[in-house]
Amino acid sequence: MYERHIAPRLVEALSDTPVVLLHGARQAGKSTLLGLLCEPLGARYVTLDDPSVHAIVSDDPTGFLDRFGGPLIIDEAQLVPGLFRAIKAAVDRDRRPGRFILSGSANVLLLPRVAEALVGRVEVLTLWPLSQGELAGLRGAGVDAWWSGAGPAAQAQFIDRVQAAEAMLIGGYPEAVSRPTARRRASWFDSYLTTIVQRDVHDLANIEGLTEVPRLLSLLAGRSAMLANAAELARACGLPQTTLKRYLSLLQTTFLLQTVPAWSTNFTKRLTRSPKQMLCDVGLAAHLLGIATSAALADHALFGALLESWVAMEVTKQLTWSETPARLHHFRTAEGHEVDLVLEQRDGSVLGIEVKASASADKRDLRGLRLLRDELGGRFRAGIVVHLGRETLPLGDRLWAAPLAALWS
Repeated sequence: MYERHIAPRLVEALSDTPVVLLHGARQAGKSTLLGLLCEPLGARYVTLDDPSVHAIVSDDPTGFLDRFGGPLIIDEAQLVPGLFRAIKAAVDRDRRPGRFILSGSANVLLLPRVAEALVGRVEVLTLWPLSQGELAGLRGAGVDAWWSGAGPAAQAQFIDRVQAAEAMLIGGYPEAVSRPTARRRASWFDSYLTTIVQRDVHDLANIEGLTEVPRLLSLLAGRSAMLANAAELARACGLPQTTLKRYLSLLQTTFLLQTVPAWSTNFTKRLTRSPKQMLCDVGLAAHLLGIATSAALADHALFGALLESWVAMEVTKQLTWSETPARLHHFRTAEGHEVDLVLEQRDGSVLGIEVKASASADKRDLRGLRLLRDELGGRFRAGIVVHLGRETLPLGDRLWAAPLAALWS
């Protein structure tokens, strides 16, 4: 059993908010986490995955809610969209905190009718697959500590290229992590994809051509951390762009696809506006690409892109429990200056992270970070080149190189 770092945030939200929604990818561990909270919260747990419960709630959502006086945990709540209107009415009558804890494997904020019913009544938390810190049993400060400008810790575990590749192949889904061999993990990933395509995607939108979704996922895996290009991807899939965009939206809704938007500033107009796209689990991406061993991944042409995706998702996971709220972007100019990841706080403070699939960093790796530092001045807190070497080194004013494990240790 892994300690989930978002758990304290969930309990905190229940102390002052009538409805808390915990959503995330199927098999990310939502049901396990909520099950552990039932007894301490004195809550009743029901899942709409159960056909009999689903039928009862669908028939009379208001009557179903009225049967429970204490806190109620409803798993896979998105399966009955009408339930959210009933919850809205119940909360409008009684706004006691912690009344309803909902979970779902679809991003309900991307479902307009559902999102409208929840406005002003709900706090939304996202549970991603396991982070590296959770897997290692570490509750280090991670990226939070880098905002101080003091730089990464001097010591961090050394992870070489093959070790990084092995961790990337395993991914973060708890069930995949528990599988003892690569062959058994591959079997789980196959079953997982079948479930997502035939059940979740179909339930959200009755679309034709479901057989195209696995091919689209494979193409997206091969374009990890690349700028989104709908026209090129549509040609590769043989799909109209309108259909492709619908598919991409569904993949985001089911937490399979993550988009990192471009970051904009007021000091230049020559910025690339296209977002980057990546699958939310690198283990799943590697499986779709047919990469079966750590040695094969370490030597693969896409290792660098997959490493960047892995780091981006590690940061994304940390932001769900971070003490320093920030949004994740990427930065790229038409002249070729870029920073893989840019975190921005509400006050405009910026942290830059560059990911390098090498054992050291050199001056060329700092071009984008230096540009941000020089243009932003005091708003720029720190820039870190994350690499596969051993050393944490200062590289100039508010610039450092740090080992990969410094992200979570």
